[in-house]
Amino acid sequence: MLPEKGWNRRHCTAALAGMALVGLSIGAAAQDRAVTQPASTPTPTRSGPASTLLVLGDSLSAEYGLPRGSGWVTLLGQRLNTSHPGWQVVNASISGETTSGGRTRLTALLKQHHPRLVIIELGGNDALRGLSLQQTREHLQAMVQACLSAGAKVLLLGMQMPPNYGADHAARFAALYREVATQSRVGWVPFFLSAIADKPDIAEWFQADRIHPTVKSQPLMLDTVWPELKKLL
Repeated sequence: MLPEKGWNRRHCTAALAGMALVGLSIGAAAQDRAVTQPASTPTPTRSGPASTLLVLGDSLSAEYGLPRGSGWVTLLGQRLNTSHPGWQVVNASISGETTSGGRTRLTALLKQHHPRLVIIELGGNDALRGLSLQQTREHLQAMVQACLSAGAKVLLLGMQMPPNYGADHAARFAALYREVATQSRVGWVPFFLSAIADKPDIAEWFQADRIHPTVKSQPLMLDTVWPELKKLL
């Protein structure tokens, strides 16, 4: 969602205004930024076809506002080609996606791609739309269980809310990811944007809407995911 630490009142106000605009413009602009093609060229192993890593996320993973091929998911595919040959990355992220939407799409994606590993990066838009914490938890839990039932490992990317929503609500939202990951015994990253949330020059790391990270931020986002992801490869 949004960086909770290092944000002053002016930054939070601007961010929330930007969130409203993004939420209202999810239509054509969001679909234009949807990324559903593989983020890296499949690299066959000696013993057979490549293993698939599926990324199911929202605009943070769908290259919203970025040049095509510059997002952290593409960088992940490139790193895997070097460090772990035999993996291909399929990016099924869509700008504006909620946990409900991801849950609806997941069954078909699992049948189509048969992933060995799924990264779930969803929940920020649930908070934007004011959905209940219980709903978000249930959708995340259902997605995790669907992946496990299909034989795929799971890495859940946690998000945070700005303090404007109240410290208690923000804490409970952040705790959702830990609770779901612990209950299902899957991998977990506490805060996907932790590497850039506290950067002093916000304009350098976030786009003008103060929500979506810049091209410069993408390698740091990948580095945040990488330590936990390596354990699952």
